[in-house]
Amino acid sequence: MKIFLTFFMAILLASCNDTVRKEYSGMTANDDFAKAELVQNHPGKKLMENNCYVCHNPKTAEDRMIAPPMVAVKMHYLSEETSKEEFSNNMVTFLEKPSKANSKMPGAVKKFGLMPYQFYPKETIRQIADYMYDNDIEEPEWFEAHYSEMHGDRPRMKGKKGQGKGKGMMRSNQTGNTQQLTIEEHGMQMAQTTKAELGKNLMGQIQKNGVIAALDFCNIQAMPITDSMSVVHNAHIKRVSDKPRNPKNKANAIELEHVQTFKNQVAAGKEVKPIVTSMGEKSKFYYPIVTNSMCLKCHGTPEKEIESLTLTNILKHYPNDKATGYGENEVRGIWSIEFDK
Repeated sequence: MKIFLTFFMAILLASCNDTVRKEYSGMTANDDFAKAELVQNHPGKKLMENNCYVCHNPKTAEDRMIAPPMVAVKMHYLSEETSKEEFSNNMVTFLEKPSKANSKMPGAVKKFGLMPYQFYPKETIRQIADYMYDNDIEEPEWFEAHYSEMHGDRPRMKGKKGQGKGKGMMRSNQTGNTQQLTIEEHGMQMAQTTKAELGKNLMGQIQKNGVIAALDFCNIQAMPITDSMSVVHNAHIKRVSDKPRNPKNKANAIELEHVQTFKNQVAAGKEVKPIVTSMGEKSKFYYPIVTNSMCLKCHGTPEKEIESLTLTNILKHYPNDKATGYGENEVRGIWSIEFDK
């Protein structure tokens, strides 16, 4: 069964969220700069991008999506009469008991399948819902044409919450026209699309065959898929770590420095930005890979998140494994991408 709404996995940031809500609600139209900074640092935005985009990535081509883009989720759950509380409650209701009756997206359920039940803390769901309700959501390059084909000239939303189109967003498709992108945007595009491709296959294996099958899949297919995305993007794409599972993913000295930099930023709750360097005609891009609750099934604590049988299979494939003991929202490794300027 394919996944439909797998977008609410992550950490509990209640105190930060309360601050954001209070400050955001009291802002005036002249506070554009401060508002933009609060939006960028909203915990729901980070939760959505780090977790939801595994399956709902707006950079993914239409024929490769395994779940509707987040802009479509917002459009179906929000109308002119919908309050923020109702919007959030509807999200919670669906995730607590996924069913056709509780879903407001019957077309997506038919196309992608119904999401199986998974536990997500209510506050985590509400943080993401809070961000989605108040802010524009980035939409895929293909979405406008898709919407017109499905709905004709019908307005996208009844309400006043925006069309769902992200302000200042990068308009690009799966491979993209990289000539108009900055080096940072180009690197981020490659990291996100590769993450989406790996995530789509991994999550599919977990839902169809369980965690152990997904582990077997990673052992055989993770590096070939990453290599294939390197070919697609004409770049050298790696996932590296200071605590690798596969020795081939061990970070070098420079990468280890960047891993530590990102660890410090995430631990301090700071906004994480890519690290970009250049040498000659080559550019290098680095960005963290941060854990969520699903990651812990194979990267958490043995006998706690990692079941005994799973641990046995991990050690069978990787006898020198170091990639366990993580909690949520921790830097497990980084994207290390090299490409031509």
